[in-house]
Amino acid sequence: MNDLIEKLYQYIKENKELEDEFKKYIGKKEIFKALKDIIENSQNILIIFDDEKEEFQEVYYTYTDTWGKMVRLEILKRFKGDNKTIFTLNPDFENINFIEPVTSEKEEFSEKYTEEFHLEGVEPKIKLIYEKIKNYIISFDSNIKINPQKYYISLRKNKNFAFMKIRKKKIQIIIMLPVETVNNSIKYYKITKLSEGVQNFYNGPCFRVTLDDDRYLSEIYNLLQEAYKSQNQLN
Repeated sequence: MNDLIEKLYQYIKENKELEDEFKKYIGKKEIFKALKDIIENSQNILIIFDDEKEEFQEVYYTYTDTWGKMVRLEILKRFKGDNKTIFTLNPDFENINFIEPVTSEKEEFSEKYTEEFHLEGVEPKIKLIYEKIKNYIISFDSNIKINPQKYYISLRKNKNFAFMKIRKKKIQIIIMLPVETVNNSIKYYKITKLSEGVQNFYNGPCFRVTLDDDRYLSEIYNLLQEAYKSQNQLN
């Protein structure tokens, strides 16, 4: 990994135009440090094709612990005609992290993907955060299902009420509540408002909260319990 960071750094430094463009996004942050943070924290690889490739799909589903976990596929097509060129991208780039369909309430747990699959290579403090959240969820309703899928672990009883995406140094939780519900209940963790397209992907109003420590988990517990009640009241 260090060799990759070093090669990227040297490539950027040798290309003044690229270096200037890079600095627009990172500001005063040192380029090498920015690259190191991006590569160590992202754990994602994007491959762009011009059409479906069956052989890649085979690799994708065979090596679930590497390709299946980190690789994202995009299909970029170009159409020309009447002096116009049109490009299409599938899936939409804003949804690239969510290309696996959300499991329905009738589907069973996936035997292919487990909690261990999502926790592999994750920092100990992130594993601890996950365990604390899981234990809290089960403590107020032991019938809640912890449902690992390819890109997330969903929490649900009759309906999904949260989706946990575990990264090396953080956990992102999609909470099935309107972002307006947050008000001042989250004062410490980062809240992200999701686009309408992403919310439609999750089949309802939702937002993302990002955790990298466990100092204020009570804020998260309250939101998860509220989302749990909200989704179950709809049934």
